[in-house]
Amino acid sequence: MTLRKLGSTGLSIGPLGLGSVNFSWLTDEPHSFAILDAAFERGVNLLDTSDNYNAGQSEALIGRWFAQGNGRREKTVLATKVYSAPMEWGSPDPVKRSGSWVGPNQKGLSAKHIREACEASLKRLNTDYIDLYQMHHVDRGTRWEEIWQAMEVLVAQGKVLYVGSSNFAGWHIAQANESARRRDFLGLASEQSVYNLMKRTVELEVLPACAAYGMAFLPYSPLAAGALGGAPKGNDKGRRAYVQKGEAVVAFEALCETLGRAPADVALAWLAHRPGVTAPIVGPRTLEQFEANLAAVEQPLEPDTLAELDRIFPGPGGPAPEAYAW
Repeated sequence: MTLRKLGSTGLSIGPLGLGSVNFSWLTDEPHSFAILDAAFERGVNLLDTSDNYNAGQSEALIGRWFAQGNGRREKTVLATKVYSAPMEWGSPDPVKRSGSWVGPNQKGLSAKHIREACEASLKRLNTDYIDLYQMHHVDRGTRWEEIWQAMEVLVAQGKVLYVGSSNFAGWHIAQANESARRRDFLGLASEQSVYNLMKRTVELEVLPACAAYGMAFLPYSPLAAGALGGAPKGNDKGRRAYVQKGEAVVAFEALCETLGRAPADVALAWLAHRPGVTAPIVGPRTLEQFEANLAAVEQPLEPDTLAELDRIFPGPGGPAPEAYAW
């Protein structure tokens, strides 16, 4: 498996990241462990999670997997996120978290919440450090100076090695990195954003910003929440719903049929080999899906196929500002 660097850092990761959003929810613990073991054995070392996935239970499951030893923690590049307090799964009450009342400081990127959230994640994950601590969203109510001061403390304590962002705009990436530069701090090592054939907005400013600052780009939702996964087989109702997603997905499925490849595999192969992409994050529910994901990223598409995909799903026209200014 070909390794690549996490941006301009010295950290090496594989060409695929394993997302854990389904662990302890749609995928039970034994099957989650099977997927984690398969990734471990195949060299997929980037494991992505968040403190608010399934009320913190995804982190706790990963912690139990680490507890089995055999180098699981040491060989894993562990990435988690901070912003939202873990929600009580299924609770309709937006202020209920894990069965307890949450005050105004148990969310966002205040120094207080970053410190408390990191300690809670470390406990659930059964580890004493996080390789990549990602800000899950932008906090427009907290100054970058406060955010970086809190992150610097965690780095100095050895609890965090690298800091990343998620769902940031290009302007936010520039703000964050320029603020870090003034503090002689490393700044953002990576950005994680939605990117797929149907959602290509990041090509305008986010991807160029990542390139300019030497950051890794870790796209998630490669199948556009299932829209690029192909119509359900043997399910007329499901097929009709799929067709209603638009002419583009129908044309996409027809192209995949001519290629003899599953739509999910084509969508992931396209994303894995896009300029600026470091490693797509996939969230398989089954071991079979994970094996298919891994095979897909190792099979690049032909130039004529790439051209047809651009015709079906045209992008924004290139990086900004050339895409809209002249």
